Amino acid sequence: MTDEQEFEYKFVRVEGSTFIGSMKKPEQEYQAIIHDHAKKGWRLVQIFSPGIGSYGSATYYEIVLERRVNDKG
Repeated sequence: MTDEQEFEYKFVRVEGSTFIGSMKKPEQEYQAIIHDHAKKGWRLVQIFSPGIGSYGSATYYEIVLERRVNDKG
């Protein structure tokens, strides 16, 4: 076993709606973010919404990506 890190991680925050009852889409389309990062060697690990606003709606989403350290592009 080596001390070298095999993977690196990136966290992309996507803001959601801040208005109660709003059907506003996130400021950035998450699909485009994932596709853009995939072209650079990143792999989707998870999307989650740690911030909860009014009526249980997400205030933002966090996209978690990973790639092998030696796959930097």
